[in-house]
Amino acid sequence: MSVAPLKIADELMKRLHAHGVETYPHECCGALLGRDGEGAREVLELMPLANQRNDSPRNRFEITPDDYRLAEKTAREKRIELIGWYHSHPDAPARPSEFDRDHALPWFSYIIVSVQKGEPKDTTSWRLHDDRAAYDPEAIEVVPHPSGI
Repeated sequence: MSVAPLKIADELMKRLHAHGVETYPHECCGALLGRDGEGAREVLELMPLANQRNDSPRNRFEITPDDYRLAEKTAREKRIELIGWYHSHPDAPARPSEFDRDHALPWFSYIIVSVQKGEPKDTTSWRLHDDRAAYDPEAIEVVPHPSGI
């Protein structure tokens, strides 16, 4: 399956990386707000969230139903959409884990930033298949400014 690229402004990517560094050695998480357009999906705003996972925040994150509703409401108020989620993998690769797959939903973009020894390294994005069996990689295109597709 081929998926359209995910566009994100350089400034937003820097903010996403900073969130991962700030929460290191724990996972950060947040919502991706933007537009799903013809041939591309674009992140227009980040909505950082607190990792609600208390038992293992170094290798797990949790977004509560209230967080989900708040992300949808915020997107609606800004006349954009909730298009995905992001989180960090402290001292681990920027690949989705089985835990990530078990808790993901199809259609959404999932950005993962690998934070190694407190520094952001690889950043990837993924989309879960409709049957939830696997992910497809989603190319990330860092652009100078949001275009607002």
